[in-house]
Order: sequence, then structure tokens, then C-alpha cells
Amino acid sequence: MSTPNEPAKPSASAGSAAASLHQVTIATPAEHDGDEPSEDTISSRGRKAKRAKETKQQEREREGIGPTGRPLREIPEPRPLERHGPALVMAMCNQKGGVGKTTSTINLGAALAECDRRVLLVDFDPQGALSVGLGIQPHELDQTVYNVIMERSVSITDVIRKTRVDGVDLLPSNIDLSAAEVQLVAEVGREHTLLRVLRPVMNDYDYVLVDCQPSLGLLTVNALTAADGVIIPLECEFFSLRGVALLIDTIEKVQERLNPKLDITGILATMYDPRTLHSKEVMARVVEAFGDTVFDTVINRTVRFPETTVAGEPITTWAPKSAGAAAYRALAREVIAR
Repeated sequence: MSTPNEPAKPSASAGSAAASLHQVTIATPAEHDGDEPSEDTISSRGRKAKRAKETKQQEREREGIGPTGRPLREIPEPRPLERHGPALVMAMCNQKGGVGKTTSTINLGAALAECDRRVLLVDFDPQGALSVGLGIQPHELDQTVYNVIMERSVSITDVIRKTRVDGVDLLPSNIDLSAAEVQLVAEVGREHTLLRVLRPVMNDYDYVLVDCQPSLGLLTVNALTAADGVIIPLECEFFSLRGVALLIDTIEKVQERLNPKLDITGILATMYDPRTLHSKEVMARVVEAFGDTVFDTVINRTVRFPETTVAGEPITTWAPKSAGAAAYRALAREVIAR
């Protein structure tokens, strides 16, 4: 039996579980009746079916069954800290773009800060989306994580910036970082560059969240080498599901060759739409493959997340009473418990 402090692992290895995803089959269009609007949706039969689905969902919630199809585990409230640090480094990683890595990094960081944890967010993507999402314009920055990596005279404390969220700091990035992947090739110990950069501030924070670029290149390998754990945001969509095997393979290679302590902290289902059969099928396959490694918390689709990007702040402050804010607070409790 799993406990909040020690979640059960899948019976199979992560690699074999991911490989099994290649055999996934998805329902035929005929079986997806109700996913797309049709005349039936406004008919009596359609309304009756909708009420039945809502009733079934309410019954599942009363029984303590979450969107993953498993009983919800009881997660204790985070304990107060007597002191801060040393930090746990979490890499937010998936080589597929558009799965919610940056959104999850910002909002998980803000939710952890609400739990009295000090958080450093590292924008390790040349696109600088994490910086933009916190109200900073990357093209206006004189110094970024690129300068800390490539110039020994620049200290990480010179580049770290405060954000609008108390307890959350940012190591920003911009397009300059794209040059680092080429320049680091000739460096000795190039895979450990980010770890070297972070080491001086590890005792100042409880969590360091690294937002990785959507690739499995040298920058991502640096993030995995520096990390204690990996959080994999996984869009509830078939193509995202199929790409997990390659990511798991990369994680296992880093474990074997560069960072033995690296582990998969959890798989986070994002962009979940409970109204569609497709989302439910993908969710079922992920839980079948990875078991309790999948977080109980599921992030639903909502227009609130694009709004927060424009506002330049996390959903926990932009829409603190929204379902999205509640979901990331629940995720923060799960991350702390693990």
C-alpha cells in the first residue's frame, strides 16, 4: 500500500511501461459519440445522456474516485519549515511542446510559495516563455541564465530577479540561450554546467523548478543532470502519450551515466477534458502504464491559463478561487508529500 510520503511505483520499470504505450489503441470514431457537437446534443436524448454523465461523475466524486479512475489518496497539509534549504531540484520536462510545462512551472512554484516554501524558477528555454509568463520581457534583459553559464565572471545572484509573487524568484532566459547548446559542446563536463551554476544558491531555496525546452538536447540533459526529480506534464492527447517512451529512455540514460539519484517524481495530466472519451482513454492508458507515479491532481482545460499569461502572474493570484488555482495547490501538496 502506498503512503503520501512514499508513493507506490509501477510494477514494471519505467522503460518497459513507456514501451508498452506503443501498443495503445484508441476507440474508433463511432465509439466517440458525444465528443463533438451534433443535433443529438440539443435533443431530449442528448440532454438525458448529459444528465446521466453528470450524475455518474457526481457519484464517483462522492465515492472519492478522482479523474485518474483511482481512489483519491489523502495528502496531509504541508508541515511548517524551521529553516529553508537545501533545495530539491525538479525538472519540468517533456520533449513535446504545448503540453503545459511553463504553465505548470509558474503555477506550481506559486502554490509551493503559498505553503511557505522558497522557490527559484529557472527559465531554461531560449523562447523565454517562463519569463514572459511572470511579466518580464526577455528581449529587454541585459543578463540571463546564458551569461551565468558562459561567463565565469557573472554570478547567479547577479541575474536572479524577484517576481510579483512573494517567495518566488526567477532566473530568466532569452534567445541568447540557444547559443549555449552549441558553445557547451566543447566544454569539459558540459552536462554538469547547470548544476555548477545552481550550487551557490541551493541553501537559499526549498525548491528549484527548471522549465525545460521542448527537446531532448544538451540543455535538457543539463536540467536532468542537476535534478533530483522529474515532473512530466502530459497532455491528455494521443500524440503526447506516444512520445513518453522516448523521454523515459533519455531519463534512464541520464540516471545510468550522469545522475544516479534522478527519479520520476510524477506524471501530471494536463489539458484534461472530462467531456471527451479520448481524454479519458489516454488517462486510463497512462495510469495503467505508470500506476501511482501519476499524480492524483489533474489539470483541466480552462481559458483562465491563457489569461494569466497576458496578466504576467500565476493563476493562484490572478484567479485565486478558480478550479485551476485549486488544482495547482493540490499538486503542490502532492509534490511536498513525495
